[in-house]
Amino acid sequence: MSKQSDLIQRYNTSDRANHWFVAITFIMLALSGLALFHPAFFFFTNLFGGGPWTRILHPFIGVVMFAGFVGMMVRFWGDNRITENDRKWMRQIGDVVNNREENLPPVGRYNAGQKYLFWTMVVCISLLLITGVLVWQPYFAPYVPIVVIRLAVLVHALAAFIIIAGIIVHIYAAIWVKGSVRAMTRGTVTGAWARQHHLDWYHKLKDKGIHGHDHY
Repeated sequence: MSKQSDLIQRYNTSDRANHWFVAITFIMLALSGLALFHPAFFFFTNLFGGGPWTRILHPFIGVVMFAGFVGMMVRFWGDNRITENDRKWMRQIGDVVNNREENLPPVGRYNAGQKYLFWTMVVCISLLLITGVLVWQPYFAPYVPIVVIRLAVLVHALAAFIIIAGIIVHIYAAIWVKGSVRAMTRGTVTGAWARQHHLDWYHKLKDKGIHGHDHY
């Protein structure tokens, strides 16, 4: 185990609480949405008190998740700007998959994959909120033309599919890259982890006098 002095803070308590709040509400939203989307997933309604309660709770959970995500978006917006190094990183995706990180351009606090997922979430969650409001019975849908409702349902389903797929990849990547889960559970990473996976971020921390020792 690493000594406390060897560790770098990657996320503070507030960051982690925000992340897990969004994660939990997202899971609730995904399960309730799938239950309403197709009969094969209807058994998920048992988690929410049955079909009627699932239909009632789903949009409210969506609004709560969106509020939490806005907080996350504000926190991490600046660290997710796409740079030329990110575009180069994406062009070398073969090196990424094969763990040839020495061939990749220096990575900041987030790599290109994390950044593109962030912006995908921004777009998809915004679409989910807008389309969800348009089809929300009995509050808004009665005032929306039926053709708009049909289009909104289609866009809602497509956005949900994209973001669920993206989150599955996100979870897999977090497990695949040793040390990533620790960052969002304990808030810290080792100096070696930062140096290997986020070299540009590591150098910026060193310039500020914040760094751990280079071992796992």
